[in-house]
Amino acid sequence: MTSLPDMTELQIRRYARHIVLAEIGGIGQARLIAAKVLVIGAGGLGAPLLQYLAAAGIGTLGVIDDDTVDLSNLQRQVIHRTADIGMAKAESARQALAAINPEVNVVVHRERLTAANAARIIAGYDLVADGSDNFATRYLANDTCFALKKTLVSAAILRFDGQISTYKAFEGAGHPCLRCIFPEAPSEDAVPSCAQAGVLGALAGTLGSMQATEVVKEILGVGKSLSGRLLMYDALAASFDEMAIAKRPGCPTCGAP
Repeated sequence: MTSLPDMTELQIRRYARHIVLAEIGGIGQARLIAAKVLVIGAGGLGAPLLQYLAAAGIGTLGVIDDDTVDLSNLQRQVIHRTADIGMAKAESARQALAAINPEVNVVVHRERLTAANAARIIAGYDLVADGSDNFATRYLANDTCFALKKTLVSAAILRFDGQISTYKAFEGAGHPCLRCIFPEAPSEDAVPSCAQAGVLGALAGTLGSMQATEVVKEILGVGKSLSGRLLMYDALAASFDEMAIAKRPGCPTCGAP
């Protein structure tokens, strides 16, 4: 981001509650408007994440998802409506975001993030927020973001539990990546999916909203980053636990050769 845009009178009114915050102000809001964020997945986590980022005024929002809306999605994927069943999730999300904030440029990627396209797609954004539902995509996002020096805000949910962290290992000491915690992804059948084990719908809202908050903080450079910390939420106990994450010397992604 080289130059910050001047805000119109309507934008000043729209983002007034941000602008009065000393930590954001007019300059901070202009940074949000100039920012480009890629959201991986327009599902449970992506639904609240995308809506809050659009409402916050993120200027360019990329949405990558190759799935279509199914009736079973509607229990938690609140960006989609019953009338959207059968529609591509990325397109359904684009329409919903246009209704929330027509000033946001929504870029639709109707494809799955793969080793063949990850670098090309992620390179066009300042920051990535991962709301995917499989280990292969999470690890691919982690490795690609490290290689391209892009901050990654990642969350995951299952049943009544959620976790979130920020990864920017390219910044050096004190900043681990996903593989510093879990060097290798478990097999896909080692951990049950949401379809198999279930997931509380509102839990997606909790973690997706937290992702949006962390994305905004990273863009603005305010508050305490989640880099180096894994925050875990137990919805049944209404409790949070925090685990410090150390940079792993032999990490296959960010460790020293």
